[in-house]
Amino acid sequence: MESKPGLITLFVVCILALQSVCTEVSYSIQEELKPGTVFGNIAKDLGLDITTLSSRKARVDAEGDNERFCAVSLQTGDLSVAERLDRESLCDTKPSCILIQELVLENPLELHRINLHVQDINDNSPQFKRNSIKMEIRESAEKGTRFRIEGAHDADIGKNSVQRYSLQKNDNFILMVDANKVELVLDHKLDRETQREINLPLTAVDGGSPQRSSTVMIHVTVLDANDNAPVFSQAVYKASIPENSPLNTVVVRVSATDADEGVNGEVSYDFGHVSDIDERVFSIDFKTGEIRVIGTTDFEKKNAFELPVIANDGLGLSSSAKVYIELTDENDNAPVVYLKSLSNPIPENAPTGTEVGIINVQDRDSENNRQVRCSIQQGVPFKLVPSIKNYYSLVTTGQLDRELVSDYNITITATDEGSPSLSSSKCVQLSVADINDNPPVFEEQSYSAYVSENNKPGSTLCSVSARDPDWRQNGTVVYSLLAGEVNGAPVSSYLSVNGDTGVIHAVRSFDYEQFRSFKVHVMARDNGSPPLSSNVTVSVFISDVNDNSPQILYPSPEGNSFMTELVPKAAHGGSLVSKVIAVDADSGQNAWLSYHIVKSTDPGLFTIGVHSGEIRTQRDISESDSMKQNLVVAVKDNGQPSLSATCSMYLLISDNLAEVPELKDLSFNESNSKLTSYLIIALVSVSTFFLTFIIIILGLRFCRRRKPRLLFDGAVAIPSGYLPPNYADVDGTGTLRSTYNYDAYLTTGSRTSDFKFVTSYNDNTLPADQTLKKSPSDFLEAFGESDDPPQVRIPR
Repeated sequence: MESKPGLITLFVVCILALQSVCTEVSYSIQEELKPGTVFGNIAKDLGLDITTLSSRKARVDAEGDNERFCAVSLQTGDLSVAERLDRESLCDTKPSCILIQELVLENPLELHRINLHVQDINDNSPQFKRNSIKMEIRESAEKGTRFRIEGAHDADIGKNSVQRYSLQKNDNFILMVDANKVELVLDHKLDRETQREINLPLTAVDGGSPQRSSTVMIHVTVLDANDNAPVFSQAVYKASIPENSPLNTVVVRVSATDADEGVNGEVSYDFGHVSDIDERVFSIDFKTGEIRVIGTTDFEKKNAFELPVIANDGLGLSSSAKVYIELTDENDNAPVVYLKSLSNPIPENAPTGTEVGIINVQDRDSENNRQVRCSIQQGVPFKLVPSIKNYYSLVTTGQLDRELVSDYNITITATDEGSPSLSSSKCVQLSVADINDNPPVFEEQSYSAYVSENNKPGSTLCSVSARDPDWRQNGTVVYSLLAGEVNGAPVSSYLSVNGDTGVIHAVRSFDYEQFRSFKVHVMARDNGSPPLSSNVTVSVFISDVNDNSPQILYPSPEGNSFMTELVPKAAHGGSLVSKVIAVDADSGQNAWLSYHIVKSTDPGLFTIGVHSGEIRTQRDISESDSMKQNLVVAVKDNGQPSLSATCSMYLLISDNLAEVPELKDLSFNESNSKLTSYLIIALVSVSTFFLTFIIIILGLRFCRRRKPRLLFDGAVAIPSGYLPPNYADVDGTGTLRSTYNYDAYLTTGSRTSDFKFVTSYNDNTLPADQTLKKSPSDFLEAFGESDDPPQVRIPR
């Protein structure tokens, strides 16, 4: 027992349940304590840890719509008064006033019953029903005659109620009080002629501290004798009506008779002292004695009434009876669903069986009308699990997926067992919280980007896009390039990707001739924790543009050197004279080459293959044809726009080297003023050249060479040094076929430097020994007019 303001006694009863502990705690407190007054410590009384009150959301609930009269402090565990406690309005005249409150703890759910015994204090004074009591007494009344007086009513109970009455001292009456029955006793007979009216102050005093009292004036009029009081047909009347009975419904009829006649026998009816509530519910007809319903009868508020009824005759005699009225319950209250606790939102990875809320269902009716069935709608991954008393746990029945359903409107329906049954529903809105359980997914399995070479840096190639069905940062996608290399360089030096939009840009200009395609990997990553990602392959294809002019490999375009091809005078029409070899670094139609003679000494003598570059005679060579032939050949590609290159080809129509001095006329810059000097120099050079050549040939034969090579190779026997490694030997593009190979041999024993023409591998091909490549010393005199000496490149 603990001494606190308003605290009298404490009882604790523990009852073990299967899943939780339900403890009953009782406190005794005085009425009219100020709100906030502490009257107990629930944590100490129940042996609870103070810290668990807050963590387990401790709170005080009341059944139904009843007021919550006490509150609990989560910091100290103190119980305090929450609302004004007026025992008289709460419990009327009941000797015991108990208010039931419930302490609810969550996770796990515990329910503790708190019984508040409200103790009466002397806060009400005794009250008489009327300000004055009028009595008419015949003078014939005998000594000892008793006259009943309606006593005072005190709303308090026990010793705080009326304890005694006192009557002002007088000559005729004394006061008798027995079992709350107050009577005036005639002590001396009345004498109307001496005193017609007597005023007697009657005081009612309660037993409280301090005492309270009330006084009523009894006004006695002395009449002639009325010696019979009304008599009720029965001392107690009982009646039963259903609650919510219609207005003016007759409940019961009381009846009393008076043996007197005339005015003395006329009986009227009235209620004795009743509460204000009862007066608003029932009325009595003062003539007939019918008690009718004039207000709302609600079983849930008050189910029984005790009404004192008084019968008065015309001259002041009276008698009393009691009327007991009981209300029968009707199923007029639908069950009410209360949401006591809800975990909202709930993560989508919550395991099956997770408790997300606590539901309390109450019905104010009684017996079968109070029995309630609780159900939940179909098609939701939740169910109701019965718990303590009328509590249910709302738990999950399956895996939640926010990407499929992000919000649930759960309808809970409660139906009672009344007839007809009543029901009500409550909608619980529950949101599903997102977790990062989905990686970004690209809209396509792979992407292809096409770009022309020589593109501008920063140009857009393509765009990748990935979707993440998660929410907010879990669904925000950021794009990046995975580390890698392209042609030995980091991929970041070729491409960049916009992290927000997924647009891929070129960092540099691409060259089709360096590489034609490459692949990169783009990663899409969300901003979840931990982040999830996925990759996609982006293939970049570079298309060719015509940005490379044809490159002439033969004849060599380097410097001012020129090469001379020897054409025998006996060549027939269609004979292969030489070939222009060119390549183009581009591809496709941009590398398709065509050959055209744009200038020639004799336009009708030679022709060139448009696609092969082979120079052939169109007709047989005649004596009238000029010995010196100069051809200017243009090589064009098939690009848009077309690019081209030109070269010069020098042809000498001759059967032997004796005519070589005449080469002095080949140069377009030859000078007639120095012709004689050039011829002399040419003859000396040629003689020296052939003498050296014969010595070399004899040495080669001595070394058993199968095919000793002339110092000047055939023009169409192109050494490999002319062909760059990145040019393909492809038919139709201008590159010489492998079948065109020529060798020149010097005849044995020839002292006049005549040539023996050896048949080539192709019947229409001229012998290679009719092709000359002159050195600068051979033509020094013939081309002395040139500022720079001619450069002759001898293939190896």
